[in-house]
This record gives sequence, C-alpha cells and structure tokens, in this order.
Amino acid sequence: MSDSSRRAGLENGRSALSDGVLIVGTGLLGTSLGLALRRAGIDVRLRDTKSETLAEAVRLGAGRPSEPGDAPAALGVVAVPPEAVAGVVADLLDAGDAEYATDVASVKAMPAEQVRARLGPAGRYVGSHPMAGREVSGPGGALPDLFEGRPWVVCPDEHTDQQAVTRALAVARLAGAAPVTMSVADHDAAVALVSHAPHLVSVLMAARLVDAPDHEIRLAGPGVSDVTRIAGGDPGLWTEILSANAAAVHDVLSDLRDDLDRTLAALASPEPARSALYQLMRSGVDGRGRLPGKHGEAHAEFVTVAVMVDDRPGQLARLFADVDAAGANVEDVRIDHSPGQPVGLVEIDVRPGTDADLRTALTERGWNVPR
Repeated sequence: MSDSSRRAGLENGRSALSDGVLIVGTGLLGTSLGLALRRAGIDVRLRDTKSETLAEAVRLGAGRPSEPGDAPAALGVVAVPPEAVAGVVADLLDAGDAEYATDVASVKAMPAEQVRARLGPAGRYVGSHPMAGREVSGPGGALPDLFEGRPWVVCPDEHTDQQAVTRALAVARLAGAAPVTMSVADHDAAVALVSHAPHLVSVLMAARLVDAPDHEIRLAGPGVSDVTRIAGGDPGLWTEILSANAAAVHDVLSDLRDDLDRTLAALASPEPARSALYQLMRSGVDGRGRLPGKHGEAHAEFVTVAVMVDDRPGQLARLFADVDAAGANVEDVRIDHSPGQPVGLVEIDVRPGTDADLRTALTERGWNVPR
C-alpha cells in the first residue's frame, strides 16, 4: 500500500469513528487499544468494573472515564473475558451507549452464539480478534504499539451490518494492525493451531519443572526458557479461553498426540530411529519456515551475531548505538544471562551478508564478539 493510500485509509477510519470509541475492560488489550487510538486522535472513553484498574488506564493516557450523559460512541469495543462478552455487548447496545459493538476475545463462535441468543440476528455486533498480546496482564503492561503489524481478524456473518464491519476495520487500522476477514469457525480453528494449543503445550512442558530436582533445574538455558515463556499467562483467563474453544483445541492436540506416539516409537526402536527422528526434525524446520516474518512479510532466515555484554548500567544502550553506527538493522534480539557470571550474551539477528561487517565493527569498538 502506498503512503497516500494508507493516509487516506486512516483518515477514513477517523471519520468512521468521529463519535468516539467506548472501550469496556481496561486490561492489557483494552488499555493498549486506548493508547493506540488516542495516538491516532480518536476520542476514547473507558469503562471497567474495577475502579483502580480504570484509574490506572486513565492515568496512562488511554482515554477518559465514560460518563452517564455521554452521547453514543461510534463503536463499543468489549475487552473482557470470553464468557462475559455477550452480556456486555447486549448491555451496551440496549442502553444506547454505542451505535455498534465489537469484542477482542480470542474465541469467536461462543460469543457470537450468545450475542444472537440475547439480541437476535445482532446486525450491530461483529466479533473481532487482534492477534497480539503479552505474558503480562493489566493496564500496567499496555503498549501503544502492541497491535502494530499484527493480524486483526474481523468475523462478520450474513446478518452483520456493513457499518459494524467498517468501524471494526477502522479501529484495527488506526491501531496499526493488518485487518483479516474470516468466518468465526475458521477463526477458532486457526487460533487453536497457532495460539491456544501452543500455549497449552508450553504449560505442560513448564509443569514438568515443578517437581524436577534442583540439580536439573540449574542446568536450564535459553531452550527451555523459550519453550515455556508463554506458560506465564494468566491461568484464569486461559482456562476460559481453552474451555470456550475446547473442540478445536482438542483436534489439534489429538494430531499432536499421534506425532508424540510416532516419536516415542522412534525413540524405542534402535535401528530405524535416526531416520524417523531426522524426518521429525526436518518437518519442524519446514513448519517454522512457513511462519510470517516481520510486518506479515514472508519468513526470512537471519544470521545471529552474539556479543558478550557486562552486566553494568548503560551497556545495552551503548551496544545498540554501536550497532546503529555500523549501519546494521536489528531484525530480532535475545538476551541470555550467564548463570553466576557478571556478563550476558546478547544475540542480534541481522540479514545474511551484513553479519561479517557488523562483527568487525563491534570488535573494533571493543566488544567481545565470539564466533
């Protein structure tokens, strides 16, 4: 998309939301969305049943508290757990607090069915889901660029008013996301594969560490840390998500169980094991290669430049300044602290062909750059 087309699209989005947006639920997603929309010049009103959470979101600049005398918002965005979505959507529309409504829950079939049960065809509601999040919860973890470049799925059906879709798409674009339209069934099957089942697998692996001996835990490195990172999500919220999308997650885990059975057979079989295990490893490489890269672009393989960094204030800032001075673009970065050592290893991913110059430049600037 050209810059002029993008500017026109954003201006159209502001026009569609000229009466403002009412966000119900000021946790991570609701507050992040408020910050993004405020940055885009949208009047944002906030509502939450927890006064302290609402106050923090307001203090962070995500919007102003909604008032009883407010005119109807162009769109109500419901950012509450899946089981509460339908009730909040129905209350918003029945009370005239918003002309149209959407939600940002990570499952779509269940809320849509419940909204229809409350409101009939519910043409003024359309489900949506930004594919963005963090392991932390609450407004304190909110980021104005949380949705930048991430898919934002909008799920209309044959009853949905076009204005509901237009306004939901406007919110997505103004938040910097990349809108995608699909059915609720396709959405729930997709997130079971790329979000819900992976989270559960991460949790199951992390749970293996609970009773592990201390001498084994002390050997943990970045591998187990990477695999278990998302296991730190809110257990209550994830219980609701998995329950709401149970059938689709069950299908993914059933296929995964078949893969595990084949892997166990390969490990127990002395002769054909190496070939079977290699094919498993190869399929993992191929599958990961299908994941989109930055900003939704095609997946790209990068080269890692590792740098030893002293654990002192200002070192990371100095390192990134030197990387920038070397003319290298950082595609990704990871930090691994060496156990018991006053140093850390910073792994910087760059485009192939630029790594040699970066290593030379950093070495000349006094950095320890192991090969």
